[in-house]
Amino acid sequence: MTTRTDGHTLAGLAALLADPTRAGFCLALLDGRAWTAGELARSAGVAPSTASDHLTRLVRGGLLTEERQGRHRYMRLADPSVAQLIEDLAGRAPAPATPPRTLRAASAQASLAYARTCYDHLAGRLGVLVHDALLARGVLDRAGGLAVTPAGITWLTDLGVPVEPLRAARRPLVRDCLDWTERRPHLAGALGAALCRRFLDLGWTARGTGRALRLTPAGRPALAAALALDPAALAPPSRDTGPARA
Repeated sequence: MTTRTDGHTLAGLAALLADPTRAGFCLALLDGRAWTAGELARSAGVAPSTASDHLTRLVRGGLLTEERQGRHRYMRLADPSVAQLIEDLAGRAPAPATPPRTLRAASAQASLAYARTCYDHLAGRLGVLVHDALLARGVLDRAGGLAVTPAGITWLTDLGVPVEPLRAARRPLVRDCLDWTERRPHLAGALGAALCRRFLDLGWTARGTGRALRLTPAGRPALAAALALDPAALAPPSRDTGPARA
């Protein structure tokens, strides 16, 4: 039997994210990795006991899952649908009015704006470029809704990303995800996650600090060739201190 969400239930879910500390924990966990309770406490600048109370509420509310290993308590977002919820809410939030105050902060913002993980798929300017190039190259098509084309299946298989196993995933194969710095879609879904993993496995991208990714020197020409792009189109801007809220 299908149950309907009432106003009290929806308000309770919204209340979980109405606290800056809990919202900050969820944003941090968008890197797709497990964090210890202590790491999350330090990231938010709160006491471990305060973090523990907030994390317990998020777990009970179904937004996080936890795994205990010895004395450590590891936290993750519950599933991709929770990540999508956090991304969608963040995309609707206004940009911060205060610019970065130090060169280090500006550099960190620029790195996140250029390329980062959005839970388990590629986001930022690079993610949007890949999304658009896949459409232009005919790997994806929008004629009947976003879908992988027959030619795209061949292209992806040659890249080492077979599509058929991904169709069995408990999530859409392909989905647009509004990029909260570019305000244009990047590719999510099972295929978006598989491509992000493949680029890392091939050494085309590498992890930076936190959620940031970087395109490696070998990865730029290789990815450009695969997408039929000029390598210069994939170059990060030399100065990019615009707001990045990821």
